[in-house]
Amino acid sequence: MTANPSGFEPVFCTIVPPHVLDRLARAEDPALAGPARRTLERDALERTHRRLTTVVGAPAVAPAREAADDKPHRTIFDARHRTDLPGRKVRGEGDKPGKDATVNRAYAGLGATFELYLNAYRRNSINGEGLPLDATVHYDENYNNAFWNGEQMVFGDGDGEIFLDFTIPVDVIGHELTHGVTQYTANLTYFGQPGALNESLSDVFGSLIKQYTLGQSAAEADWLIGAGLLAPRVTGTALRSMREPGTAYDDDVLGKDPQPATMDDFVNTGRDNGGVHINSGIPNHAFYLAATALGGNAWERAGQIWYDVLTGGELGQQALFSDFAGLTIAAARARFNDGEELQAVLKAWEQVGVPTS
Repeated sequence: MTANPSGFEPVFCTIVPPHVLDRLARAEDPALAGPARRTLERDALERTHRRLTTVVGAPAVAPAREAADDKPHRTIFDARHRTDLPGRKVRGEGDKPGKDATVNRAYAGLGATFELYLNAYRRNSINGEGLPLDATVHYDENYNNAFWNGEQMVFGDGDGEIFLDFTIPVDVIGHELTHGVTQYTANLTYFGQPGALNESLSDVFGSLIKQYTLGQSAAEADWLIGAGLLAPRVTGTALRSMREPGTAYDDDVLGKDPQPATMDDFVNTGRDNGGVHINSGIPNHAFYLAATALGGNAWERAGQIWYDVLTGGELGQQALFSDFAGLTIAAARARFNDGEELQAVLKAWEQVGVPTS
């Protein structure tokens, strides 16, 4: 890997926001606070490592090969509760499932992500050119996160108290891999509104991957991100809700989901890279409104419009919500003329208070 290839900025994106882990780290129960503190420390180390390798260059984790065929090329590694990446190879493309359910789920989730992008949008893997998909499971001990580090996926097992195994929700896998798609396309800056758009795009396509895998229409989908990830003791259903941002959890330990649904409640903060996991609720809700207004399979029309904007080359790295909204209007008109798609997108942005011109 050469230093800063293709101008990509350092990428280290986690599914659990730092503000959630910060709250957990202050819990009185050491069984809750300890894993959260350890996770925050590990995330800080990985983030620093990613910045350094982007500046000085380092060997890529993924093999330097690209496949011309329209098939996934997956490799799953086992960190065996250590932190050296990628770990020991435990399953390659075409290998039969083993006894480790975590390995099997990671393998299936990579495949589900590949299939949605290929079949819905004719995109061959994350970079569009058959990039191999690598993932490491059983990372660290009681690690409460999953992340994309610019080269591969990494999954923790959770602490069993607040978070379960991070390979359980397929949308978490799709979310993190979509950070890779954004890295290879718009490369949105990971701060403020551009960062919230980055996070929102991962939620959008993570949800679409789950819907595609389950064969669900927009009306049938739960529009939750990370359903099944929270342990039974937690009062909540998921990490985020696209249908009703701010309602995913309300727990004595985790606190209340802080996501706004409209610009009226936009959160100005310096934490969480300027609120990237918080204000993403606004474009998330806009997509939900557009997709459910159109009905049918959300990946076919609303998803196509969002994909066209992400990959169309006009979305700047510093794009604001209004910039993105305007581009979705143009994309809807370009692909579907002045039909119901355009009206659904216009109304969705109006409902969340984001101007489109």
